[in-house]
Amino acid sequence: MNDWAPIAKEYDPLKAGSIDGTDEEPHDRAIWRAMLARYVPNKGVTGDPHLTLFVARLNLQTTEEKLKEVFSRYGDIRKIRLVRDLVTGFSKGYAFIEYKEERALLKAHRDANRLVIDQHEIFVDFELERTLKGWIPRRLGGGFGGKKESGQLRFGGRDRPFRKPINLPNMKNDFYGEGSGEKRNWSREGTRDWRTRDRDHERSRDKRWPERERSWTWGESERERDSKEERSRGRERKDRDRKDRERDRSRERDTKKQRDDDKHR
Repeated sequence: MNDWAPIAKEYDPLKAGSIDGTDEEPHDRAIWRAMLARYVPNKGVTGDPHLTLFVARLNLQTTEEKLKEVFSRYGDIRKIRLVRDLVTGFSKGYAFIEYKEERALLKAHRDANRLVIDQHEIFVDFELERTLKGWIPRRLGGGFGGKKESGQLRFGGRDRPFRKPINLPNMKNDFYGEGSGEKRNWSREGTRDWRTRDRDHERSRDKRWPERERSWTWGESERERDSKEERSRGRERKDRDRKDRERDRSRERDTKKQRDDDKHR
């Protein structure tokens, strides 16, 4: 923690991919690519890197003349290089501005960041390609900044400085039983208790299984007996009804015969 700083003093792709600079494993492929990259600064770039500003997030319509108009208020400018596409000639949205004096450079670095030019809020920082040891550009997976949507944010620069790490107790090791030997013994004993309890449960279940089978068998015989009794009672009711109907018809015949006999007398 004594050597911690919010701004990286040298570029490390692994640390740049961490919000507090403490990651030990890369979390995206771009970091792997940056770690394996061997970047050599462009030897064709001229000028004093310690007097040069990096200006990004420019409106694609912003010209060198506009940049000179805005940044000349901080001091005398030696050179402006607006980076353009080699094929189309269109602006790529960033530029390098070299001042004649360090005082002008520092003033522009302090005051021009987040300035609005042509409806765009710009970003201003020192040139890092030739001044920051180990620098890897964004196109090789390095750089600073980035967008949240890409999931490849980089920290340690002016735009996103490192956050100070939080010192926490070694809770992870204890949680996984990697702390004291006493805790590890307790965890192993607990495991044996669980296994013993599982075996007892299995044995108890095996013993209960025949009882459940007998219970289910008894339940099935009871249901069958109840069903037979119900069918028997149904047949008895039908027999009684049939006998009652026959008795009624017999009475009706007797009554009719009696009336006929009375008429013939």
